[in-house]
Amino acid sequence: MEFKELKIKEEKELHKILAQSREKLRDLRFKDANKQLKNVREIRVVRETISHVLTLLNKIKAEKSIK
Repeated sequence: MEFKELKIKEEKELHKILAQSREKLRDLRFKDANKQLKNVREIRVVRETISHVLTLLNKIKAEKSIK
């Protein structure tokens, strides 16, 4: 998911996406360990998505603390 798409999501949706992405990353790591994963780059993409979501959640949290 691109950063532009994530920016328009609400906080609840971001938490849901974060949980799904972490679960997917866990599955990909297991598959990689068992040599069942064809596209290893997919791990990098999921990690990027997680970092984007965490960045947006921290930004929302900072904005709330200022108000």
